[in-house]
Amino acid sequence: MGLSHATPAGTHRIATPEPAQRFALLLETTEREVLPYYENILANSRSLILLADHEGRLLKHWGDRRFIEPGREALFETGTSWQERDNGTNAIGTAIASGQAVQVQRNEHFLTANRFMTGCAAPILDAEQNLVGVLNVSSDAYLPQAHTLGMVKLMATAVENRLLVHQYGGGCALLTFNTNADNLDSQWSGLLAIDADGEVMAANRRAAQLLGTDLLHQPITGLVDMSLSSLLNQSDDHTFPLQARTRRHLYASLRKPDRRSGEAPAAKQHARHPQSAAGFRNVEFGDAQIQRCIRQATRVAGRDIPILIQGETGVGKEVFVKALHQASARREKPLVAVNCAAIPSELVESELFGYAKGAFTGASLQGSTGLIRKADGGILFLDEIGEMPARAQARLLRVLQEREVLPVGATEAYPVNIHLVSATNQPLKERIESGVFRRDLYYRISGLALELPPLRQRTDRRSLIRHIHTLYRDSDQPSALPDAILDLLEQHPWPGNVRQLINVMQVALAMAGPEPVETWHLPDDFLQDLQLATVTPIEPALAVSRPAGSGPGSTLDALLEVYNRHQGNVSRTARHLGFSRNTVYKRLRELGVR
Repeated sequence: MGLSHATPAGTHRIATPEPAQRFALLLETTEREVLPYYENILANSRSLILLADHEGRLLKHWGDRRFIEPGREALFETGTSWQERDNGTNAIGTAIASGQAVQVQRNEHFLTANRFMTGCAAPILDAEQNLVGVLNVSSDAYLPQAHTLGMVKLMATAVENRLLVHQYGGGCALLTFNTNADNLDSQWSGLLAIDADGEVMAANRRAAQLLGTDLLHQPITGLVDMSLSSLLNQSDDHTFPLQARTRRHLYASLRKPDRRSGEAPAAKQHARHPQSAAGFRNVEFGDAQIQRCIRQATRVAGRDIPILIQGETGVGKEVFVKALHQASARREKPLVAVNCAAIPSELVESELFGYAKGAFTGASLQGSTGLIRKADGGILFLDEIGEMPARAQARLLRVLQEREVLPVGATEAYPVNIHLVSATNQPLKERIESGVFRRDLYYRISGLALELPPLRQRTDRRSLIRHIHTLYRDSDQPSALPDAILDLLEQHPWPGNVRQLINVMQVALAMAGPEPVETWHLPDDFLQDLQLATVTPIEPALAVSRPAGSGPGSTLDALLEVYNRHQGNVSRTARHLGFSRNTVYKRLRELGVR
């Protein structure tokens, strides 16, 4: 039994601290690698950040010492137990008991002595998903806590990711992935450690959300539609499309294990990415639909007409917006791009609309301008707007109606002059019907609705491929692609669109070096995608024949040929073709096979 500190309202037990070295890495990672990026929380008056171990015993605290008033010192001594059995209902104990991030308001604390504060806490899991600690922010201010809860979640996730990198970064490849290429450097990205045999040795919680549970010790090829050789041959920090077996379209980057342990996985874009180039010269190469979109967008750019850009992931919506900005009268003013899916829901309002100083626990003492006001005079680009939380949708609608922004916790609104451009890869009308997106906001943002075509439908594919090749080839590489390679690239279905084309081109050029690009320089998954278009039509003697009315040489022929070759095994057929199982089932139903 440890020591105890008696109070009028109860007893705060203090357990004997375990050897410090057991939690040395957790402490060092939190203090040296994570907290410096969240100084705005430490700067807030009368709040503390607490780090406890897996049993709720306090390891250390940071922040304003004024929070610890006389008579409360024992609450924050190293070794104090914040388990519910010792300290009643509190944020740390409840986070341990529930396994979830929690917020405990003043009067929700069981012990009267603890009701001077509000606490937000999130569990910290190790790479094997075992509880190793709890991170907590406590404040004695009567202020909204949603933002603080979001920050605690983010900080705990950052600690988890860094612990995984420290433990596995020296001997395993680290695969970082997310639903959008622009989100890869976010703490909310999935992270896997993969050994040389392709076995998943560790995973963070986001990885489980994107790929499914029970990831540990599974072969990576059972989780994603990519061969192990293609995956491990990816260049460090090169972004590439990744199809999950869960049917999610992801984007990923790989950090190989030949770097020192502890180096953070990065996801930086190639320095010569077309997004860095200005103007529509990098967007349009003769396709009539693209030309029409450009013509319409440039005509309304100088008017107070919002633009909604729709299209599949990877078609180049952000490239289009950057080109539009350069072609508009607002080109000397800022272009502020916001990916609504990349910001934790608890932080969206404060990030977009700003906040007054002292608006909540963790708020900067100076307040925050917010991204909308930063775009004043220029263009505000809201990508993946369909992911915006309902509360933020209501606030955005007010901004568009009143042309002014009211920061969180403020009483004074600020006028803004912005041209709003939004983008989505989801059918917003379906989200309206399901109650996820506001109908009135939809009609506010869709003054001009544009549909960017997927790469497979563009009539200027060949010219675009040549352009991408010119952008990415080195000076010692051939100035043109062989016609046979151009033909293959033009025939490809390109499920990942222009972004996938860029990735394939980068891999092919890296493999070819100073020599002309050949077929074997192309990634395996690229060649698998071509199977439906290139496999020889089936013969009548095959086990399953196509139904009457389907002509020879079709993509269904190719599917049927592979299906028969694998003796009716759908999983092997899907893996061979690089498609999801559901896609194969759908095509087989069209043939009347299943």
